[in-house]
Amino acid sequence: MLQLLHIENIAIIERADIAFARGFNALTGETGAGKSIVIDSLGAVLGQRTSRDLIRTGAPKAFVSAAFDDVDANIPALAENGVAPEEDGTLLLQRELSADGKNVCRVNGRPITVAQLKSIGASLLNIHGQHEGTQLLDETQHLIYLDRFAHMEPRLEAYGALYDTLRETRREIEALQMDEAEKARRVDTLRHQIAELERAELKEGEEEALLARRNILRNSEKFIAAISEADYCLNGGDENGGAAPAIKQAGDAIHSLRALGDEFIDLSERLEALYSEAYDLAMTVRDKREEFDFSPEELDAVESRADLLYRLKKKYGGTVEEMLEYLARSKDELDRIEYAGDRIAQLEKKLNERQAAVAKAAKELSGARKSAAKTLEAEILRELAELDMPKVRFAIDFTEKEPDATGMDEVRFLMSANVGEELRPIHKIASGGELARIMLALKNVFASQESIMTMVFDEVDTGVSGRAAQRVAEKLAKVSREKQVLCVTHLPQLAAMADTHFSVEKGEENGRTLTKVTELDHAARAKELARLTGGESISETMLRGAEELLDGAEAYKKTLAGGRA
Repeated sequence: MLQLLHIENIAIIERADIAFARGFNALTGETGAGKSIVIDSLGAVLGQRTSRDLIRTGAPKAFVSAAFDDVDANIPALAENGVAPEEDGTLLLQRELSADGKNVCRVNGRPITVAQLKSIGASLLNIHGQHEGTQLLDETQHLIYLDRFAHMEPRLEAYGALYDTLRETRREIEALQMDEAEKARRVDTLRHQIAELERAELKEGEEEALLARRNILRNSEKFIAAISEADYCLNGGDENGGAAPAIKQAGDAIHSLRALGDEFIDLSERLEALYSEAYDLAMTVRDKREEFDFSPEELDAVESRADLLYRLKKKYGGTVEEMLEYLARSKDELDRIEYAGDRIAQLEKKLNERQAAVAKAAKELSGARKSAAKTLEAEILRELAELDMPKVRFAIDFTEKEPDATGMDEVRFLMSANVGEELRPIHKIASGGELARIMLALKNVFASQESIMTMVFDEVDTGVSGRAAQRVAEKLAKVSREKQVLCVTHLPQLAAMADTHFSVEKGEENGRTLTKVTELDHAARAKELARLTGGESISETMLRGAEELLDGAEAYKKTLAGGRA
């Protein structure tokens, strides 16, 4: 559960530490006092999208941390993101928001990304905001709700894989089904390109060798002069013996002195080694001189070939290797077009097989959904009865469609709010209070299936009053016996039912607006409930009414299995 929420420089909250307790936690306060800022802070530390405007005016950065205890180490999101709770089950989420837009996120001190923080946060805490009622009105969301309830992820993944292969086959057929004029133009283009590349007789690595040879040919006079000079110096000429013969002569002279001692032996061996290297160099230079064959015709041929490669590269690729790959692809495409009829026949056979497989999988998926829908209908009706809507009829309507990425089902939630009225789409008949309770019913049904420890309700009481408000309060109290509940509310019935009650108050200090969050004792709770009931002018009668609310709430909680007095 959420143990401690620490907030620094978020909107008008300079600093706050909120120690939440097990069970039902309520936050109340005047409109604009900052209750929603607490929820925004929770959203931020859970990795939800934030704005720089969330940072307190004048502050360079904001910081939020949320400490959880009794965290299950087997939660998949933890292992998937490489984190784990401490040995005592504690987990600390942290997020620092900078005015320049940068974020620093950590879990138990380990840096993680915002996306990882969001994944982990979603497995620990669920926020039901005021906007979710509008999601319930969006019929495109109803199938998502049903699939989530039925844990359809494995079935949807398997179906999606089949549908993707079907869609790919359709794309292949469409690519081959070009009109005859377009086909003729493309065939002509491909044949011209293939012929041009094949005439060039490209070879891998030829460009590098060609450019190296061109460089030598362009510098032939310089090459001949240098090689001839080196040959003359090493090998000598008609009038000069050259370096190699001279070293040989020196070596022969010293060799005759080897008997005079080790130093002459060493000197003789060094001259022999030097001569061996000089002789090898002399022969290499001579070979280079003799093998060099230059002609203006060769240079013209090399220049012509290099120019051809340059022109081809501008059309078909940056290197010879890329041009050869383009040639291979062009041949493949030409084959596909010329044999398109045969290929289309093969693909259409495959298409029929895959359509049958998708239709079968879609039907199985639909059957599983319809079975789950009956269970969901029953559970929502039971929840609605506990929320003072016993006569409401709720049903999940299925309409068959051509199988697409989601299957063959269009799903709508229908309801009838009054006896004798026919079932109609929710968005046409549900009031604000009814929407709030239906959404709460959905949340409770889903929460019973999930491992999430903490549920947050941001003004779930919108449009609810009187006896319905009391039923919502009792429902949240019941839920809080299994999960921790945090609720922002304006209703005294909900606040009275809380096990722990916080007041959110706005004030001024040193010319700045500040919000403070304070846990209330019994007497302060009675005053706050009286304020929620009657406004600022609190009378003794209002206080007695508040005490009755608190007593009634305590009596109800005693009746709950495992409840606290």
